[in-house]
Amino acid sequence: MRIHKEGYQIIFNSFLTVAVIVAIFFIFSGSTALKVAATITGALIFILIVRFFREPHREPLNENDSVSAPADGTIVEVKQVYEGEFLKCECIQVSVFMSVFNVHVNWFPVNGFVEYYKYHPGKYLVAMHPKSSEKNERTTVVINNGGTRVLIRQIAGLIARRIVCYAKEGAQISQGDQVGFIKFGSRVDIFLPLDARVQVTKGQKVVGNRTVIAKLPLS
Repeated sequence: MRIHKEGYQIIFNSFLTVAVIVAIFFIFSGSTALKVAATITGALIFILIVRFFREPHREPLNENDSVSAPADGTIVEVKQVYEGEFLKCECIQVSVFMSVFNVHVNWFPVNGFVEYYKYHPGKYLVAMHPKSSEKNERTTVVINNGGTRVLIRQIAGLIARRIVCYAKEGAQISQGDQVGFIKFGSRVDIFLPLDARVQVTKGQKVVGNRTVIAKLPLS
């Protein structure tokens, strides 16, 4: 288990902040109990922050007809919707909610090339809110897999206010490559063609790069 590069600066700053606060307790508090409590609390907070940025090694599925989970989390939506930003058609939307306890790395769910990328500034509604996909800070990435388009959307939430996306238009990508990182949780939506065969249900826990979200029609 490694620490993701997006966490280096935050972890360093957090360590300094926790160390200073604990040092203040040791300098100005005469109570041994308070010193012990401050040390334990500071250590737990620091461990939790480090945990946010863990980067597990995951072997991709390498299945051209499979859409793998782009993130760890819970399926909160499986529904038919109209995608109006790029695809301009009815699609199947599958949404994965990441809590603060999940791995926050995001992966490309299919092979192909990046046909479209756009960053949208926006609000910070709770990621479970139905309008968060349209109103919140987000990125939209469209992967063209042999003519089949799969759209993924990273969405910031109430706590997560920093989306990192590595996608570049025209880049050739492979299933399991990192698409980015959402700091401190949030949500990733996938928009699939209507003839995709969804393999997950609402409420199901999924593992990024391992769980099959859907099967695409073979060309």
